Amino acid sequence: MSKKRECAAFICVQNAGRSQMATAFARKKIEENYLSVRVVSGGTDPADSVHDVVVKAMEEKGYDLSGNRPRKVKPEELVDCNYVITMGCSARGVCPATWEGTDREWDLDDPAEASIEKVRKIRDEIESRVDSLLEEITKV
Repeated sequence: MSKKRECAAFICVQNAGRSQMATAFARKKIEENYLSVRVVSGGTDPADSVHDVVVKAMEEKGYDLSGNRPRKVKPEELVDCNYVITMGCSARGVCPATWEGTDREWDLDDPAEASIEKVRKIRDEIESRVDSLLEEITKV
């Protein structure tokens, strides 16, 4: 019997900063390490574009988010997710009633109006937390 593929969802209100960074870090680490983890990303009230300061901060680490577009997360996308990580907003009302996973609130500052120095700190904290989460998820 094969093990169910793990799933992590990164959710924030606008899907224009924190969840975009977390998703980028997770997808790269998953690809580099051949991990069997699916990633979902979205917002409860998506912005029109990823915040410019976030794009700039991620470029410094070699990630191009300039073509990313915020999107609305649908509760049915989260049914099979083991983990729903919110970044300063509650998962209440987002997760479907039948959802049985783990929700975690990372309570990170919103980078929308922050200085590049502040966004770098947020970015680095997100990268560290994503690394820890993926390590936890993929432990056998």
